[in-house]
Amino acid sequence: MEFTVWGIITAIVVGLIVGALGRLVVPGRQNMPIWLHLLIGVGAALLGTVLARAMGIATETAGVDWGELLVQVVVAAIAVALVAGVGGRRRVTR
Repeated sequence: MEFTVWGIITAIVVGLIVGALGRLVVPGRQNMPIWLHLLIGVGAALLGTVLARAMGIATETAGVDWGELLVQVVVAAIAVALVAGVGGRRRVTR
């Protein structure tokens, strides 16, 4: 399984966007810095690339590979939401 340059670039861009949006979507104050949201988004989008290639969804096309992009967005969104939700619940208020 090999990564293409385009797959890595789209994973980074998608991860940054989804990480930032994840920060905005999760309600309330979060105990995580924005750079951690972005890092989680990028890592999950790279994982999405690996999953898309393993499932045979990613193909070598001349344009945008919409299947791979969709898997990247879904995995990154789930990861950011999970980490932001878990991080937000650890705080105890009285």
